[in-house]
Formats: sequence, structure tokens, C-alpha cells
Amino acid sequence: MTLAPYVAILGRGQGRARSLTMDEARAAMKIILSGEGAPEAIGAILMLLRMKGEVAEEIAGFTAAARAALPVWHGARPAVDWPSYAAGRTRGQPWFLAAARLVAQAGHPVLLHGWNSHQATGASVRVALGDVGIAQVGWDAAPAELAQSGIAYVPLEKMHPRLMDLLRLRDTFGLRSCINTVLRMLNPAIAPVALQGVFHPSYRELQRDAAALLGQPTLRVLKGGGGEFEHHPAKDMTLHGLNRGDLWEGPTGAPMTGHHRLSDTESTLSDVWNGVVQDDFATAIITSTAALALAALGVADAGCRAQTLWQSRLHPRAA
Repeated sequence: MTLAPYVAILGRGQGRARSLTMDEARAAMKIILSGEGAPEAIGAILMLLRMKGEVAEEIAGFTAAARAALPVWHGARPAVDWPSYAAGRTRGQPWFLAAARLVAQAGHPVLLHGWNSHQATGASVRVALGDVGIAQVGWDAAPAELAQSGIAYVPLEKMHPRLMDLLRLRDTFGLRSCINTVLRMLNPAIAPVALQGVFHPSYRELQRDAAALLGQPTLRVLKGGGGEFEHHPAKDMTLHGLNRGDLWEGPTGAPMTGHHRLSDTESTLSDVWNGVVQDDFATAIITSTAALALAALGVADAGCRAQTLWQSRLHPRAA
């Protein structure tokens, strides 16, 4: 198998090149993941797509092939897919992890998966998982962890090493590729609700349209903190997504006023979660993000529900 036909489609030159169809993109990604594609051709495809700008059919086709290459999921499906693939070099604490924990404590199992380039810093997503009681597990162990605790984080390299290799090509190119978007779209356990963060607003519609092609029932895409699904509580932003497969838009609301950056607070996730410090801004980030997730799940009065979950977070049975 060769990637040459797909390179030719994308690179024929001005007036002759075109985008890949969904089927062509699926076939190309299948070759890439099989290990049979020449590395030069893989680089050519990824950079030609970047220069052209990806379309929904290409992202959907790549995602479909990546899903098909994953090991079988053995267990009940999570209610929520929550990817975490932002670079995060300038972000503060990963408050969204606490929001995901609240959603799980409300009885909606959450599967987190990802990779982040800031693993050595104090704000590392993986370092912070333990601060809110989220286990980092392998793919095979994730269904049991979801059944036991309602939430789990699976590192990308334990889910599909070849996808990790493709993501790491960013170090070779010096540029991101569409693989970053594909991983956000992956929804490896086919959860009915998918929550996706983006850094650049234009990707909201791209990911929504690709999700529609993939048959995703419910989706919310947010231009969030550091590119994660994390809401700034003083900003009323537009969410893009799907409801029962239909295109949908809606406001986030803004439960706080004032001018803040997400990285302004010096509080740590552990201290805020455990009640060691009272940080109203950090708490609002967590509860407003949780409220958006709960609303996507169809929870009535999601904002009040998020507040109740927060107040009882250390004694979840009281919620």
C-alpha cells in the first residue's frame, strides 16, 4: 500500500489540487497507522493539509480510521468523552479536572484521555490527576476503573502508541498538524456526549461538522483555557456543537464579573479542591465548566447542580 495517490490529490498544484473525501482520508490514515506508509509521504500529507486547511470530511475520515485501529473497549460506555491534548505552555492549573470529577460524582462516567507537552511543570495535567482522585490507567483497565470510580484518565501512549508517534511529529515539523484535531475528535469509547476544547475559534465549526459526519449525538466545543474544555467564568462565549445529531449553538453564560486571566490565581488545584484555601475565581472556573458539561448531559438547572456537587465534593454521597 502506498500514500502516493493521496499526496498527489493534495499536492497537484494550483487549480488542480483538492481536498480528500472522507473515504480517501480514512484509507490514507489506515495506511499511515499500519506502518506501511513512507515517512516522507506521511509528512507530505500532514503538511499539505496544514497549508490547505483541513475540511470536515478529512478530519472525520482520519478519525474513523484511528478509532477502528484501537483495541476493543470491554465494558460499559462512558457517558462523557473528555479529551485533553492542549499544549498548555501558558495555562495555569488544570481546573477542568475538578469539573470532570464533579460530573463523575453526579453519576455520569467520564473518560479522560490525552497527552500534554508540559508534563514537567507544576500545572501538569498528569501530575494534578491525583489531586482530585482521578486514576491514570491503561486502556484495558479503564472500563473497570470507570465502573468503580466513575472516571479514568488514559494516556495516549497507552491507548495507541502509533497515534502518539504521529503527534510527536510536531517536534520534527516545528508545527502542529491535523493529528491534534483528530485526537480531540477520537472519542475512543464512543461516549454519547463529547466535550472538546479548542485554542483557535475557527476549529469549533470544523470539529462540529466532522462530529456530525461521524454520527456523534451530542457535542460541545469551547474555546477554552489553554485550548482545553475549561470555561472562563467572566466571559460569555458561544458554544458550538450538536444536539441529537443536529447542529447547535448556545451561550456559556458568565456567572462572574471582572477582568481575570485563568492563570492569575496562585492557588493550586489540590488546595482549592481540599478546601485548604478559598478561591472564588478558581471555584467559579470549576463549577461553570461542570455546569456546561452537565447541561450537555441534559441535567436540569445545571448551574445549581454544579454548585451542590462542589459543596459536597469531599462527601460525594451527600450530593
